[in-house]
Amino acid sequence: MFTEQFFIEGLGCASYLVGSEEQRMAAVIDADRDVRKYLDAAREHGVTITHIIETHLHADHVSGNTELAARTGAKIFLHEAANATFPHEALREGDTLALGTLCMKVLHTPGHTPESMTLLITDTTRGDEPALALTGDTLFVGDVGRPDLVGVEAARQLASAMYDSIEQKLLPLADGLMIYPGHGAGSLCGRALGEMRVSTMGYERHFNSALAPRTREEFIVFDISDLPEQPGNNQRIKSMNRQGPHVLGEIQPKPLSIDEALMQFERGAALLDTRSKANYVARHIPGGVHLEANHHLSNRVGMVLTTEQPIVLLLDDPAKSRDIFFMLARVGFDNIAGYLAEGLDAWEARGLPTASGDIQDIDPRELEARLHEDSRLVVVDVREPWEFRNGHVPGAKLVPLGELQARIAELDPNQPVAVICETGARSQTGAALLAQKGFKTIYNVREGTSGWRRHGFPIER
Repeated sequence: MFTEQFFIEGLGCASYLVGSEEQRMAAVIDADRDVRKYLDAAREHGVTITHIIETHLHADHVSGNTELAARTGAKIFLHEAANATFPHEALREGDTLALGTLCMKVLHTPGHTPESMTLLITDTTRGDEPALALTGDTLFVGDVGRPDLVGVEAARQLASAMYDSIEQKLLPLADGLMIYPGHGAGSLCGRALGEMRVSTMGYERHFNSALAPRTREEFIVFDISDLPEQPGNNQRIKSMNRQGPHVLGEIQPKPLSIDEALMQFERGAALLDTRSKANYVARHIPGGVHLEANHHLSNRVGMVLTTEQPIVLLLDDPAKSRDIFFMLARVGFDNIAGYLAEGLDAWEARGLPTASGDIQDIDPRELEARLHEDSRLVVVDVREPWEFRNGHVPGAKLVPLGELQARIAELDPNQPVAVICETGARSQTGAALLAQKGFKTIYNVREGTSGWRRHGFPIER
């Protein structure tokens, strides 16, 4: 038996290739939309992908299950409670799937979603006890899956279901069982995910605070409290995964001339500038949204753009266009018109406008000084309510990043605005959205609220 993990930084998504080299069979669990890596790994192991298994319908990323099925002919398996509408085989509690000498047993472990399941993997050539568990978004290293992505109104019910899954399904498992979760650090599907990407049941039993002894009501309160921001665009992603994502095929990002890009803009396309912060500040096309092509891009784009618009990309390095395409396609932004192949020099030579500045980076000391100098300066805190309650810059206005687009009318574009989060990452995204909406003076607070605290400035609760 072999197990290979594939991990996506930023989104924190983990997927797996599990198989038997002797029987030349393998399964992919929780496939990412960029399926080429699974096909390459299967070739290296000399196996054929025969099963594609989803532990649940994801809300933070679009699945690659239909893409992989189209390329391999393998069947897709999913728990019956998912009510998925694409072709698949429905699984239920106690079902087993045979992968040569490997046995995969289904545990229905609702809590993150109604259909969430855990797969117990046994190598029957070595014994009758499972060697590892693929826990999806039920059990993480250091946490369990959040219950509110199906809908806030269902959160208490799902938290109660998670309590039963923990007590009845997870805690009885053996200490030595290896735990392979569906997410790691960086994911928005939990609160306190550890940096380790695998664990054991015994380790989690002793050190995972979500598994600590509690009454049902105590656990429900714990499970629905202090949740991080919801993944941007999560309802559409969930819908895409229930219906079955359309097959992308081989991706060849398209270079666009200036004339072709202008034609796209006339049709309503958005410009997404993924260049470095320094390059953006030095010179950029007015009206574009700036999000650097780093591991935050997938988590942030759904908070500043809508999937209805085609997207024209502005890149630092066209050789990375395929990677950036999948950063976007993983979260449902696959309507990419292409990338601007001609540089900003050619853009300006055509008499087309560029700008510089727009968003000024300031540190907490500069923010404190500006607050004394300018009574009109508004501090907008884009963290989550629980973070805000734990302490914020005095007088700051709470507008969580996921709500900023919808609540933009609460802010005056003619007033100076300082956007702050915990460390400066989310605030940069919020500042980019304000810049797109025409705000005149925007500051992004580097180091965020944590830096404000470190400098000893007052905190309001």
